[in-house]
Amino acid sequence: MISSIIKEATMPAHQKLEKEVILKLKAIRSDEDYVALLKNFNDYFSALENAITPYITTEILSDFAQRRNSAYIKQDIIELGGDPAAAAGIEVPEIKNALDAMAALYVMEGSIMGGKIIVQMLAKGNVTKGVSFFSGYGEDTGSMWGKFVQALDQTGKNEADESRAVEVANATFNCFAKVF
Repeated sequence: MISSIIKEATMPAHQKLEKEVILKLKAIRSDEDYVALLKNFNDYFSALENAITPYITTEILSDFAQRRNSAYIKQDIIELGGDPAAAAGIEVPEIKNALDAMAALYVMEGSIMGGKIIVQMLAKGNVTKGVSFFSGYGEDTGSMWGKFVQALDQTGKNEADESRAVEVANATFNCFAKVF
C-alpha cells in the first residue's frame, strides 16, 4: 500500500517538521503568538493548495471539496484579529499529476490528524479561540483519514509511482519546514 510506504519513508522528514511545530506551539503565550503560527500554516497550505487542486478531481478523491484547507486557517486568523493574507513566493514541491497531488495532500491531511493534540497544547496556554482548522473533522476525523488513505492507495500503481510519491511527500514535509 502506497500510504504505508510513504509513512515509513517520510518518517525522518515528518519528525523534523513535527519537532519544529511543537517547539513553536510550546512558545505560544498569546493570541498573537498563535496567529504567527497559523500564518506559517496558511502561507504553506495556500501555496500547496494552488499546486495540487488542479489535479485532484472527484474521481480521485470524491470529498476533496469538503476537506480542511487554508480557508479554515484564514478563518481562525481572522477570529484572532490577524491578517489572513498569505505570503507570496512560498516554495512547494513541483506537482505534475494526481499522484504528486495526493502525495502532497498526504502531508496536509496528516497535519489534521495531529490537530487534536495541538488543540490540547494550545488550551494549556489558555489559547482556545481560532482552533477550527486543528479541530479537524471532529468525530469524523478517523473516517476521513481512512477515506483519504483508500483514495491515495488507489492512485499509485507500481514501484515507480511509489518512489515518486515518496519523493513528493518528503519534499512537501521539507518545504513545509522552511516556513517555520
